[in-house]
Amino acid sequence: MKATIYSLWIVGIFVMGAGIVYGFVTNFNEWAGFPALLATAAMCFMLAVYFMLVLRSTKALLPEDDLEGEIAQAAGDYGHFSPWSWWPLLIGGACTILVLGLAIDWWIVGLAVPVAIVGVLGLVYEYSTGEHAH
Repeated sequence: MKATIYSLWIVGIFVMGAGIVYGFVTNFNEWAGFPALLATAAMCFMLAVYFMLVLRSTKALLPEDDLEGEIAQAAGDYGHFSPWSWWPLLIGGACTILVLGLAIDWWIVGLAVPVAIVGVLGLVYEYSTGEHAH
């Protein structure tokens, strides 16, 4: 986790510097790249601070933090995933419609909302009924 924290700090500082330079080069007239670069830096900093707080509270080092660690140390259970689920495809379709609506016209975004709601509800309640209910 320490390597991840350091990497996020380095990337955040670089992107923030690149965003400031980009702003000066474009005389702060271009309102897509400059805020996007600063937002990317802010997200890197937020993740770095979050991981620092998690590391401080848990005191747990990941296998990649051990300089003499083996690959086998990273083996184990990483959670439960549904290999047969079709709901992520529906959520991806809703995201596609949403981005299309942002690019073309705002009324198309309204078409994405019900598709996203159905996809998220289906994914959340996938194991509540049927053959695989818990």
